[in-house]
Amino acid sequence: MSVSQPLVCQLLEFFPHWRPQMYFKSSLTALSHAMEDRVLADSDAPLVIASFQKERFYRQEAHRYGRMAVKTDQVYVLAAPEAEFKNSSDIYETIAFNSQDSLNHEWHLVVISQQYCCCLVCGEKTTIDPDDRVSLAMDASRRFEGIWTFEPQVSVKAAELLLGRVLVYRPELEQKIEKARQKYLFSTVLNQKTVEECPTLANTAVDNPDPFVQRLVSYLQAGQYKLLKANKSLAQKQQKEKLLNSVTDAIRRSLDTEEILHVAVQKLGEGFGISRCIVYRCREEDTTATINHEFTRPGIPAVKGKTWHLQNNPLFADVVENHETLIIEDTQEDVRLTKTAWEQGTGEYLQNLVQNFAIASWLLVPVLYQDHLLGMIELHHSDTTSIDWKADDVALVDAIATQVGVALIQAEAYANLEDLNEQLEALDRTRSNLVAITGHELRTPLSTIQICLESLATEPDMSAELRQVMLNTALGDAERMRNLVQDFLTLSRLESGRVEWNLEPLSIAECIDLALSNVRARISGEKIPEIQNFVTPESPLVRADGEWLVEVLAKLLDNACKFTGTEGQITIIVKTNDSNNLEVTVADTGKGIEPNRLETVFDRFYQEEGALRRSAGGTGLGLAICRQIVTGWGGTIWAESAGKDQGSEFHFTIPVFEVPPAISKKSNSPNKSTSTNGRNSATSKPTKRKTKRKKKS
Repeated sequence: MSVSQPLVCQLLEFFPHWRPQMYFKSSLTALSHAMEDRVLADSDAPLVIASFQKERFYRQEAHRYGRMAVKTDQVYVLAAPEAEFKNSSDIYETIAFNSQDSLNHEWHLVVISQQYCCCLVCGEKTTIDPDDRVSLAMDASRRFEGIWTFEPQVSVKAAELLLGRVLVYRPELEQKIEKARQKYLFSTVLNQKTVEECPTLANTAVDNPDPFVQRLVSYLQAGQYKLLKANKSLAQKQQKEKLLNSVTDAIRRSLDTEEILHVAVQKLGEGFGISRCIVYRCREEDTTATINHEFTRPGIPAVKGKTWHLQNNPLFADVVENHETLIIEDTQEDVRLTKTAWEQGTGEYLQNLVQNFAIASWLLVPVLYQDHLLGMIELHHSDTTSIDWKADDVALVDAIATQVGVALIQAEAYANLEDLNEQLEALDRTRSNLVAITGHELRTPLSTIQICLESLATEPDMSAELRQVMLNTALGDAERMRNLVQDFLTLSRLESGRVEWNLEPLSIAECIDLALSNVRARISGEKIPEIQNFVTPESPLVRADGEWLVEVLAKLLDNACKFTGTEGQITIIVKTNDSNNLEVTVADTGKGIEPNRLETVFDRFYQEEGALRRSAGGTGLGLAICRQIVTGWGGTIWAESAGKDQGSEFHFTIPVFEVPPAISKKSNSPNKSTSTNGRNSATSKPTKRKTKRKKKS
């Protein structure tokens, strides 16, 4: 059994001209004690009705009501039971009401005697401002709405309503309550707004201590408001400090720049409760920025993935110039979005941003590190009315932006450190490979040359035929060593950028023929795979350095021969990749390449089988040289393979020579003597090639 309608609402139905007042708990406690002290100090025996919300609040005042019960037998105490409180008629009447009753959220005290009467009828305010939740959690800051008065009509009606509640839970008290009505509330229930129906009460001299108590309540209320304001200010500072610490802790846990920006924008958006918060990377010289990190409230249009224009943007320019936060309280009134913006030709763009993304107020906070711009944090207020950005809020966002800047620098420094470590590891692997390969490639031919020369020197009776075999072996290994040194020198020149490219129109077919002649001359006497050349003289002219182009073709063909069995096949084709480039492909049916090694085959000293476990000789520099040469004329080179023993294809692109309209289309071919006497000749020397290039130039 419970009653859902609050007593205050019932009372206001009878007295609609009354307006409830706001009271803090501390004020109600003082008023209640004042009313109770009057009962204890007076010789009269009044009617006392008190309603406590819960048993624990009653226990704090139980001793006072025990003392009042000595003066009068008409004391009624109501409370929601929690432990021992129950219906009882021991010292005074206790009434345990249902926890679902509206009394569970109300505070009442009514005192009626022959000399005076007063009542305090209040209900706790359950609607709490979200900004005040922290401070209202304190018991002293609980708020109540209700009526406190000495008016006889109101007090008698409040007593009648409360006695009706008592009868709901304790009907056995009907006779006692009827006596109270006859003695204190007179013969009939007060249901009118005038005093004429209560002549006895009207003729009673009411001692009303209102002025003193009113001043006391005013003093308590003012003090409570000051305390509440102070608590609210402290709670806000604590909340801001907590937000700053949470953002700092979150971004310091990660060294991933994207994760840092994502955490920062989410924490800021949630902490400030703003409509939209975005953060993006940018530099002072950037013209655009892409929004990749955003926080929005439900119903707010998203800008993630949009492009923010920075060039000729007066807002961005202002932030860059001053290195300070830019505050726009009202986008419809700020001159930077109206007059100045239109004069600079960006007004339309900024106005579109304001309208399309509902920006009523704007805050732009630069992310700086040592006066260098790293990014931007923007807070957008999208309600119909603009807001006043508080100085404390702006300072908090500035502090968070500083932390984000430090975190970004640390993340970038760590990333650079990782890159340096990888480079050092690569250099260490290169050094190890260099030592292993050069040791193997130099020691083996040197040992052979030494044995051959020692045999020739110590065996004067050696036959002429065997002597010739010894000489040929020594010469072959000497050439092998010369090629090794030549590859080192060539790669060093290419990587240092000391090569002067002599670009000219060339016939790709003739360059391929020269490369094939070079390969066949170098491995004359050995059986090689079948080579099919599908390139015709009608192929477009290319613009490249003929000497280096033949070098690339020769090394790719040599590589294909090395890793393809004699029963295999090598194919050379060209095709027009686009209007500006020609694609050359050297394909074989040999050992193939694992898919995860298609990029590493172009590294220096790369050997698929390891430096010391190789079935094919070589330094592992050939493909690295090819990549440097192709990159030098602006082309690209790559490898394709289905896997081990599936063959491989090497592709590279060459710019097509564009014949001017005024010049007849006439094919130019590379100087054969230059190509055969330069790097493409197996027996040429570096000094001869330099001489030839000088004559050619």
